[in-house]
Amino acid sequence: MFLVPSHILFFSTLLFGMLMAVSSSSWFTAWMGLELNLLSFIPLISSETNQFSSEASLKYFLTQALASAMILLASSALVTGLVFSYYLLSIALLIKMGAAPFHMWFPMVADGLGWLQFIILSTLQKIAPMALLSYTCEVSHWLILIVASTSAIVGAIGGINQLMLRKLMSYSSIGHTAWMLAALLISESLWLTYFSVYCVTSSTIILFLFYKQAYHFNHLASSNFQSTPQNSVMFMCLLSLGGLPPFTGFIPKWVTIQELASSSYVALNFFLIVGTLINLYYYLRLTLSSFMMSSSLLKWQSMTKSNLSFISLFMIIMNLIGVLASPIAYMIL
Repeated sequence: MFLVPSHILFFSTLLFGMLMAVSSSSWFTAWMGLELNLLSFIPLISSETNQFSSEASLKYFLTQALASAMILLASSALVTGLVFSYYLLSIALLIKMGAAPFHMWFPMVADGLGWLQFIILSTLQKIAPMALLSYTCEVSHWLILIVASTSAIVGAIGGINQLMLRKLMSYSSIGHTAWMLAALLISESLWLTYFSVYCVTSSTIILFLFYKQAYHFNHLASSNFQSTPQNSVMFMCLLSLGGLPPFTGFIPKWVTIQELASSSYVALNFFLIVGTLINLYYYLRLTLSSFMMSSSLLKWQSMTKSNLSFISLFMIIMNLIGVLASPIAYMIL
């Protein structure tokens, strides 16, 4: 995907638009950065080999254009001093990142993307809206609190009956967005820590599914998933993404739970923990399917052993950092 010169150009402008929005000193400049980011991502979505890419790019453009129009309207209304304009800005940014209850477009767009584009949608495309949301966090505090609780429940319940892996991972992303919003209520550094760990753990699983060419639950029964060591690696990565100790994904969730408890966000803590437990249920179902549904009747495209061994090694190292860091931190403290 990214070896095509045009894709390299659009990916570079996507990063530039994101940095422009994050580092801007006015809402108009931030809007320009968001628009540049939007217009750079749409050509990356479009693909001649994917028949659903045009539909996904249209849905993404219409949703993001609506949110951008709301940002222009709200930023213009800021000069009047109305508190409602801050709430309107926050709603527009929450739409852009796909947080519940403004999430309807996210699973539909994700279902029409390839795995590599999905990595960008679920990670890089959240940076600019989340950073801009931190500027309105103090005023729209209760709105973010309600949206974080809603995202935790929607991300958990929405993925239970999903058979398409991209939709399942999109609901997982919505659930993790709830944790990011909760971390943002505490501090920007906590949000940045959680987001960094989420990017690593989520990307390892998505890359694994990309190289296995798995898009549906039935694909987990293919010959690509008959290797027990590779299934074990995927099992550990999903447990890390779910935040089960002592894997890497548990560390930022542990810190977030402690900070929320000390800040008296008891109800938000409850929704986040319950949502994570439900997420772990369908993570385990995903892994057990690859263990127990193995069949030699279905054969899908596979990569070379060298690529898979490198990817497996990378995934093990990144998701077992928490296992190695926990005793070291305990000895230091």
